Amino acid sequence: MHYVIYDGNCNLCTSLVQLLEQLDQGQQFRYVPMQDTEQLSQYKITPADCEQGMILLDAANPQRRWQGSEAAEEIGRRLPVGEVFVNAYRALPGLRWMGDRAYEQIRDNRYTLFGKRASTYEPAYPVCEEGNCGT
Repeated sequence: MHYVIYDGNCNLCTSLVQLLEQLDQGQQFRYVPMQDTEQLSQYKITPADCEQGMILLDAANPQRRWQGSEAAEEIGRRLPVGEVFVNAYRALPGLRWMGDRAYEQIRDNRYTLFGKRASTYEPAYPVCEEGNCGT
């Protein structure tokens, strides 16, 4: 299981989480909005860490994590046939560098480009501590 830490106030971020939720159905990924600072503190993730981009955390080994465009690649790699596309992307000269720069621009301008939600998106497949999701 892997935890996707995303900006729950960003329209683009929440749309991508909703798409992942539909594709994965909670089989590989669970989600935590970066606004849930209490839960993230359990993994020693700060708001400043979150500002550097989405984070993918290995639930079995929380010290193992990917951030930003590397997190996006790792998520893609774990989707059906995603590894083929990620490997092709990584193999094309200069494409990964351009992808990293594009990610940074989108990250830094996400509210201007895609808008900000009035309330934080609560995922359909949240990270549950000790089997309790509050339901």
